Amino acid sequence: MIKEFLRDRLAVAGLAIILILLIVGAVAPYIAPDPEAVYAIYPAKRLQPPSWDHLFGTDQMGRDILSRIIFGARVTIVIAVIAVGSALAIGIPIGLVAGYYESWLGEILMRIADIFLSIPQFILALALASALGPSIENAILALSITYWPWFSRLVYAETISIKHSTFIEATEALGAGSARTIFLHVLPNVTSPIIVRSTIGMGYTILTAAVLGFLGVGAQPPTPEWGLAISESRDFLPGAWWFATFPGLSIFLVVMAFNMFGDGLRDVLDPRLRISGGK
Repeated sequence: MIKEFLRDRLAVAGLAIILILLIVGAVAPYIAPDPEAVYAIYPAKRLQPPSWDHLFGTDQMGRDILSRIIFGARVTIVIAVIAVGSALAIGIPIGLVAGYYESWLGEILMRIADIFLSIPQFILALALASALGPSIENAILALSITYWPWFSRLVYAETISIKHSTFIEATEALGAGSARTIFLHVLPNVTSPIIVRSTIGMGYTILTAAVLGFLGVGAQPPTPEWGLAISESRDFLPGAWWFATFPGLSIFLVVMAFNMFGDGLRDVLDPRLRISGGK
């Protein structure tokens, strides 16, 4: 499996970028040219173009953009991990229960999920974030609430398929309880699609969070969040092109990395795709 993954150069490149993001976020205070750039203000240095002193230039407050992008990696990681993790914590149990028991409760849960899915996630997340108030915490909450139906639907479909498998029927015939069957036999067999969906979902969550920050309902100043940085740069374009360019490239690279990594995982972990002629 590892050898198959390593053959996919795009997936390996995506994994490398993700690892760099994690490392940069972990050691941000030690590698940022100006660790004080998150809160400090330097009026004399405002809107300076890229130079040896400031490789990515400075923003409207004179802060080093490279330093803020490095610290913004931490914000990006936190948003993606908490939002997707919360969505998993809600969606997986709902999908397992609804798919395994196939009762009126499951039907109600799936209809609720369908209601959420009938509305574009970004529009719903924007509405919730606006109603809750602009902050990173509320943006994460909005993303979690709007993303769990994707996982519940995925787990629900996989659970129904696995439930009617011979080995599940044999397990039940031997007297295994429902909880034991679900957690020891059903859940491990739906792990692969969950991992793939989570990985791709990380990229989408980062992009959506950046858009929320850009629209003013996500991260608030002086938080070094990439979407917020692009929003702050609007009044200084096209003159201060570097102000928006480097945060925008950061978002592009990270989202692309998660998508490439997720595609590679899908090719390796989904046997049906390999049988049908996948990589």
